[in-house]
Amino acid sequence: MTHDRNPALLSAALDAAARGWHVFPLVPGDKPPAIRNWAERATTDPERITRCWSHAPYNIGVATGPSQLVVVDLDTPKGQDDLPPAGSSRPGTSNGLAVLLTLWERHDAEGLGDLVMCEPFDGYCEMAPATHIVKTPSGGMHLYYAAPDDAELRNTAGKLGWKIDTRAHGGYVVAAGSTITGKHVPYTTVHETVVKPLPGWIVEQLRPAPLPPQQPITVALASDRRGKWLRAAVDGELERVTRAKEGGRNKALYIASVALGQLVAGGELGAGEVTEWLTAAAQQVGQGEREARRTIESGLRAGANRPRQVAA
Repeated sequence: MTHDRNPALLSAALDAAARGWHVFPLVPGDKPPAIRNWAERATTDPERITRCWSHAPYNIGVATGPSQLVVVDLDTPKGQDDLPPAGSSRPGTSNGLAVLLTLWERHDAEGLGDLVMCEPFDGYCEMAPATHIVKTPSGGMHLYYAAPDDAELRNTAGKLGWKIDTRAHGGYVVAAGSTITGKHVPYTTVHETVVKPLPGWIVEQLRPAPLPPQQPITVALASDRRGKWLRAAVDGELERVTRAKEGGRNKALYIASVALGQLVAGGELGAGEVTEWLTAAAQQVGQGEREARRTIESGLRAGANRPRQVAA
């Protein structure tokens, strides 16, 4: 059964996928994902996209990590009291684009020479860096760049400057063609071109700090045959977490939590000690403690459905 389809949204989703961008459905007329596990389910498969957008007029999300994109999100003030921090920009700076251009001149004046004229929705023109550009209904801009090969960048909020966010691994942006209920214009491509490489000075500004050296996690278990088996099982799951690649670490933590949760349910391990071991492993690869503990708790609950014991 189909609902109120919007052929323009299907066409826009297919166009994005044809560029190699992994798309997934957002709530119609809004920004939140319409599905769970959107990063893993985002796709470039035309058949899957056609089936999805033939079901309902979903807005379009682009998963930036799988798409090898870094999108620089330039916003506009939300009101008269939304002002840049003192000394952070030139006098008269009014939006994220102006801040970005000021930073660009400071870090790479020659690179700033490559600008294009963009026409915003309120009729006047602005100069912007020459890459693929999507205008947002609020008057902001999404500058699409190719992610660097030598760094896995994450989402940031204000790290580059006032009204400048970025979306990379773990993030998504609303794609051109999408509409927001109550807004008079859709997300619109205002400069159609291949995405340019993310400028080096931005890469360096966004490059995450190196992780601290990994410390051994103390797992205190008996040295008998049963204890050795449990130690091997625990070590294997901790290694799963610490060796997971960027973008898949939370999933690896969940899988490890389910596996060890089965042993907890079987009475072989304590929930508290398993939680601490897994939390320490997650923090060694840069995951936040609060997020890690939520994932571990969820995995332990799932593992409890299938108790497991060491074979006699």
